[in-house]
Amino acid sequence: MKAMILAAGKGERLRPLTLHTPKPLVRAGGVPLIEYHIRALAKAGIDELVINHAWLGEQIEAYLGDGRRLGVCIQYSAEGEPLETGGGIHRALPLLGAEPFIVVNGDIWTDYDFGALKRPLEGLAHLVLVDNPAHNLKGDFSLIDGCIGDGDTATLTYSGIAVLSPQLFSGCSAGAFKLAPLLRQAMAVGKLSGEHYRGRWIDVGTHERLAEVERTLEAQR
Repeated sequence: MKAMILAAGKGERLRPLTLHTPKPLVRAGGVPLIEYHIRALAKAGIDELVINHAWLGEQIEAYLGDGRRLGVCIQYSAEGEPLETGGGIHRALPLLGAEPFIVVNGDIWTDYDFGALKRPLEGLAHLVLVDNPAHNLKGDFSLIDGCIGDGDTATLTYSGIAVLSPQLFSGCSAGAFKLAPLLRQAMAVGKLSGEHYRGRWIDVGTHERLAEVERTLEAQR
């Protein structure tokens, strides 16, 4: 099973850190955010990775190289201009192959065990959902018996971790587009499953949340 790490964002809310450093290379506990994902994926036996990039992407390639140092094999999908989440994944499909693959946002920090996703995918996508954080109190989806819906009850937040089938992108054209509409189309035909993860998860979108990751790491030590 392959995995794709989404690393093309500019991280504007983390300026000035991201003026000269791509967001995935911003450090927490002395380690770049993206390296936590790579090590966790490798530990789960997922060692074929694709990383997309745009803003200062050459720094990501220079730091990670071919991935051998971290026990993985990395291929890169360079974007001349940001393609948003859906467009970025669509562009990388030739590198990801014909089988379902894991996708993880490069700007989250979590202790989720990616090995839990190494199982047959039923439907077009499987999302990992978390409790609604303070910055997304309305949530994104509801989850009932493993099926994701759009209801008003038991609303949870999409964690940025998923398993996607390449078939989710059938009919899509090259260019910039969002992933969310494709997920909602899959949901409408009953082909979107999910799980509720209750462990550690932080969306590292601001300086305050980066500091929260630092505190969490310090407490673990």
